[in-house]
Amino acid sequence: MKKLIAMLLALVMVLGLAACGGSSAPAATQAPAADAAPATEAAAPAAAGRVYYLNFKPEADAAWQELAATYTAQTGVEVKVVTAAGGNYSDTLNAEMAKSDAPTLFQCGNAQGLADWNDYCLDFTGTKVLDEMTTSDFNLVDDTGAVKAIGYCYEAFGIIVNTALLEKAGHSLDEIKDFASLKAVADDIHANAATLGFDAFTSAGLDGSSSWRFSGHLANMPLFYEFRDDGVTKQPAAITGAYLDNFRNIWDLYITDSATAPASLPTATGDMAEAEFGEGKAVFYQNGTWEFANLTKDKFSMNPADLAMIPIYCGVAGEEKSGLACGTENCWAVNAKASQADIDATLDFIYWVVTSDEGTKMMAEQFGPIPFKNAKESENVFFNDANAYMADGNYTVTWAFNHTPNVDAWRATVVTALTKYSTAPSDATWAEVVTAFVDGWAYEYEMAQG
Repeated sequence: MKKLIAMLLALVMVLGLAACGGSSAPAATQAPAADAAPATEAAAPAAAGRVYYLNFKPEADAAWQELAATYTAQTGVEVKVVTAAGGNYSDTLNAEMAKSDAPTLFQCGNAQGLADWNDYCLDFTGTKVLDEMTTSDFNLVDDTGAVKAIGYCYEAFGIIVNTALLEKAGHSLDEIKDFASLKAVADDIHANAATLGFDAFTSAGLDGSSSWRFSGHLANMPLFYEFRDDGVTKQPAAITGAYLDNFRNIWDLYITDSATAPASLPTATGDMAEAEFGEGKAVFYQNGTWEFANLTKDKFSMNPADLAMIPIYCGVAGEEKSGLACGTENCWAVNAKASQADIDATLDFIYWVVTSDEGTKMMAEQFGPIPFKNAKESENVFFNDANAYMADGNYTVTWAFNHTPNVDAWRATVVTALTKYSTAPSDATWAEVVTAFVDGWAYEYEMAQG
């Protein structure tokens, strides 16, 4: 029972951190076969088995249904796509895996998920689809070195910049290379905000709709550097907080160089910050690649040419060679307990998805860049920035927060401490933030282990 609870918590975290989970969908939807789309290229090799994909992104359900129908039309192979209702993936996965016709393809999004489902995850080593990958950074590997889940797309977060406003303030992206230069630019903009008509940073709201950006994504910065130093590759029982002074550097900048008074942060929302940026009231906005559509099409009409994303600099030595924080919990696992025919059919299907024109087009439209050789270019400039940093040899800041134990409880404690510090900054209240990070981690790890 304790293991089941831990598994449910881990999979709930997958859904909470997926940045584009918005819409809901029926708990089970199946691909039509009769009205499948016509083939547009040579059919993939047919396998004797069947494919059953348990999808966890409701917003991509229609796209997966159409793609499954196209593949069936080309090959004759049955492809069923079932999409769990938003927020219910863990329950659906447990229920479906207990059936005789269990999913042959499912999501295994993080290290805890791999620990719970390892026996069900086929080793991808030697498969054609693994050979198509351009990076192994997003794959999940078990203690034996077996590749048990592959990251089929990735997301990135950092500091989004309105370059037009930045230039209006007399600065350029070329000036910003590390924390010191970021602070110098932000301080200057804030000091002249009344004249400019805009400020440096959007509000760093600590309302629940916004706080995840800081208790999760900003917290990733000290965790990443600590884990990099210590060679951490799986969830540790304890952390040292070695880089929490760097976390304080950037947090102080967020709450100082902004039009929103720190006392207002406990009730400041995510929508407020988004609107401040989208309406041209701030130059800098910490968020991720998933914000591109909102800023340019869905909610606002910003010019993509005026947008860029830079790393979250916090004063760590060598950070001028850092890239964006890139990672994923969008990982495919193939059910190792399925029949060999079904395994072969499933591997053929996902190989087709990442190599065919139909598949790569859908993936680019729904998920942005995918780490495969035939990936299509995305219109999302934030992804292009992430790729540019990688191409220039900058190191990727991986998602260390995936290792967080009892993620919701740990983050809640951090937010409480950050709120107290932000409204009454002092070394004493910062010490409470450190305690929430370090002691809170050890406590939640112990609770998760039972």
